Formats: sequence, C-alpha cells, structure tokens
Amino acid sequence: MSQKFFKLAGVMGMPVSQSRSPVIHNHWLAQRGIPGAYGLFPVDPDKLEAALRGLSALGIAGCNVTLPHKVAAMAFMDRVDPLARRVGAINCIVAQPDGSLQGFNNDGYGYIQSLRDAQPHWRADRGPTVVLGAGGAARAVVLSLVDEGAGEVRLINRSRDKAEALAAGLGAIVSVHDWSQRHEALRGAALLVNTTNQGMYGQPALDLRLDALPPDALVSDAIYIPLETPLLAQARERGHVTVNGLGMLLNQARSAFKAWFGVMPEITPELRRLVLATF
Repeated sequence: MSQKFFKLAGVMGMPVSQSRSPVIHNHWLAQRGIPGAYGLFPVDPDKLEAALRGLSALGIAGCNVTLPHKVAAMAFMDRVDPLARRVGAINCIVAQPDGSLQGFNNDGYGYIQSLRDAQPHWRADRGPTVVLGAGGAARAVVLSLVDEGAGEVRLINRSRDKAEALAAGLGAIVSVHDWSQRHEALRGAALLVNTTNQGMYGQPALDLRLDALPPDALVSDAIYIPLETPLLAQARERGHVTVNGLGMLLNQARSAFKAWFGVMPEITPELRRLVLATF
C-alpha cells in the first residue's frame, strides 16, 4: 500500500537514543511500501512547547511521547482522548489535518494485548491482580484492567500516598496495601504486574518473594531492558508463564502507526527478531 505524500513521525523525549521505536516503525513503513520515516526527537523540557507547536508546521504526522514529557505534553494538546485524560498522561500525539494536536495513551491497550499474546484466553476477571508501582505506567495498567472487568486489584507502592492517589475514584475494586505487605499480598493472585523500575538495567532487583503466589499465576513486567528481569527469571524458575515489556511496546506502537499512516500493522516473528537484535 502506498501513500501520495512522504510522512514523518518520531519519538520525543530526553533521552531517546535508547528507544527501539525507530526499528519498529521503519520496518512497518518498508514492509507496507509507505513513503515515510520515523526518527528520534530529543527535546529538553524547557523546549517542549516549541517542539510540539512545530509538529504541524513541519507537516509531521505525529510522535510518541516518552519520559520526561508524558504528563507535561498534555497541556499543549488541543484535544486529549478520554482514556488518556483518565490516565493523566499521553504517549502518542496525532497531528490533525487542521493543524490541531490530539493526545492519546496506548500503553494500557499495549499491556492488555501483550497478556493476550501470551495467553489467548486470558481474562481480567479470573482472579485478583497485584500491581506494584503507582506511576504513569501503573495508572495505565490499572485503568485498563478495571475497564477489562477486573474484580480485584491490589495496588502496592513504596509511597502509600501515591498509590492512594491513583486508587481514588476507582471504587472498591482497587485496594491499597503497604509496601511491607507486598509478599503476603500475592496470596491467591492470578496476575502479578511490576510497573516499577526495579530490575531495569542500572537498578536493583525488585525485592519480592513469590512464595505465596499461586503456581498458575501470570507474571508480567513493564520493563523490556533487560528482556528478563530478576523478577521474571525467578517466576520462570517457579514455572509461571511470564510476560516482559516488549509486547507492551510493540502493541502500543500498532495503534500509533495506524493513526499516523492509516494502516494497522502486524507483529511478526521477523519484527521481533529485528528488535531483539538491538539488545
């Protein structure tokens, strides 16, 4: 499939050199024969507004937004998708034909789809979910789980007040537990989700014992560098099905690509090999 005009998109953040998004999107562009390119947009926080205002002026189709701009960029959008508004952060901007900017958050969709890729019959209501962390990724995950019909979400964060702020307004489905209760909170859980940075390269391993976690529980980590965090390695050794953050990255990219280039791409073994080759 071809398009008449060359389109440009990219990822805006600071830093962005570590991003695998160019590999993903440029592969899809080449695969589909679409004239376009996806690049890196390193932008300092004090230049964020100027950079965003320039998207439409330059004819750029849009961009992904990563740290540290996911929250701040919302203030410069003409419209924000309702889900992104609920999450309180955006990770995708689409420049509209009239020059206006619309913000979306595809992280939750990407996360849920990554679970279904690992377990096609996965259901959010199969049992309690334990979510570690209370940042932007945690909010996207928790809201998506609630929207998918989760019956119980146990939210745990080192700073309890941040977890309580995230849980506010979500009703009895989401309960907040102290960090000291994290080991016991796994009892009876069907899904464990780590959204903290613990286990990422350069960070200490997540301090969590899995003794109380049922053997059939699914264990996932939003981190994809490294592909197997100490948490996932521990879970795999216990026989759990594990899901790393790469699936979340790939699936959220699909929605962004469709918004910019008009085609919903597929996650193929070839694409996974290309991305894995960058690690």
